[in-house]
Amino acid sequence: MDAAIADGSALLTAMIHGLKAMHVWNDARGTNVLDSGAHFYDTYECADGKWVAIGALEPQFYALLLEKCGIDDPDFQAQMGAHRWPALKGKMAALFRSKTRDEWCALLEGTDACFAPVLDLDEAPQHPHNRARQTFVEIDGVMQPAPAPRFSRTPPTTPMPPPLPGEHTDEVLAEWGFSPEEIARLKANGII
Repeated sequence: MDAAIADGSALLTAMIHGLKAMHVWNDARGTNVLDSGAHFYDTYECADGKWVAIGALEPQFYALLLEKCGIDDPDFQAQMGAHRWPALKGKMAALFRSKTRDEWCALLEGTDACFAPVLDLDEAPQHPHNRARQTFVEIDGVMQPAPAPRFSRTPPTTPMPPPLPGEHTDEVLAEWGFSPEEIARLKANGII
């Protein structure tokens, strides 16, 4: 078996390579539909300095986003008119700065408007969706993502707590062929 993180990461870009081959993706960052170029697929700062993410790509979700946000500006009707995206992004940015993130959540969460709050590492485990799915677990006081995917017939074991610095040094050095005397000498010299 041969597995490399770089290979898996490259595979995640397969769709982008397909879009580029179809001449609907270019290398200029922030100008494409999925890389923050589009006003309907980006993150926006709210009145309280927190952020929200919008991903209303499909027409029905985009229409619902406009409806829920009270947008009736005719400029927004040509969703895929990329030449209008910069101006529409400015309007969207102003709109999202008009309410706090919590106000936007109250209005848009639970709808098909393709909206989500951008959560920090302390907020994410407390979000109702993540709590309901048990997406995070706390082990020895350390909050961390739960194993995924979860299969009904083979539930994953609870992860171990993170090791303390140097906790496994002797075992690792022994695996690498260091003798107990060499390890003791490394310790005595303050190297480990």
